[in-house]
Amino acid sequence: MFDDLNDLYQQVILDHSRSPRNFRVLEGASHVARGANPLCGDQVTVYARIQDDVIQDISFQGSGCAISKASASLLTDSVKGHSKAEVEVLFHRMHDLITTGRSADGQLGKLAAFAGVHKFPSRVKCAILPWHAVLAALRGQAEPVSTE
Repeated sequence: MFDDLNDLYQQVILDHSRSPRNFRVLEGASHVARGANPLCGDQVTVYARIQDDVIQDISFQGSGCAISKASASLLTDSVKGHSKAEVEVLFHRMHDLITTGRSADGQLGKLAAFAGVHKFPSRVKCAILPWHAVLAALRGQAEPVSTE
């Protein structure tokens, strides 16, 4: 059963890497942030349209490895319709999952595909980069974020 679960998670990551959701410049974005992972070469720009503290729409563009692209794709799918505060909580849950492989509440849905990333330390920064970028966008940070 464990191998089946790993296969499913691998398929989710591959699917989102090959066909990323919300991969576009978001016209009329109210919040934008850039992020870079110098070690791997990942680059991501997150665009969000926020109204009344809720993410109405979100997208990303960039280049990088399959893990970073899949992470950004799943992130954008997961946070639409959520408040800034909810995204902050989700960031911390994802950070814990990506760095330890454990989820405190087990309620991450497809995001749980990143549970195995902690076994590959060089990929942890790839997976977390879009999450740092979305926090920077929500906080209005002008400087690009880096995983270094």
